Amino acid sequence: MEGLNSRLVSIEQAKELYLHSKDAVNKEKPTESNLFQDILKEKAESFENVKFSKHANQRLESRNIILSNAQRTRLNEGVEKARDKSINETLVMMDNLAFIVNVKNNMVVTALEQNEDNNVFTNIDGAVIV
Repeated sequence: MEGLNSRLVSIEQAKELYLHSKDAVNKEKPTESNLFQDILKEKAESFENVKFSKHANQRLESRNIILSNAQRTRLNEGVEKARDKSINETLVMMDNLAFIVNVKNNMVVTALEQNEDNNVFTNIDGAVIV
């Protein structure tokens, strides 16, 4: 009998064990609401600032183009306007600069100045002037 009694627990003890272990599991696992908010925040942050491809960075460097914070903000606003119009590949024109941007990836593919000889843009489905 002694061995049997040592394995038995009261209802209160079982309740205590069950409730505490359940709470511990719930605290470790994120709720669907929190998970959704985290994903939404991550996506929103990714759309805030366009990224520059290696090619675009090389173009900017070789042409000595340095974008100010105000210009970067305008470029982001132009990409957001293109996104609102469901444009996939856009030409964003700003000051004397032109940028080809893949809107889905939020990536500047190439950049050039307007006074260059090559003023033909292909594979775009929209243009935004900011």
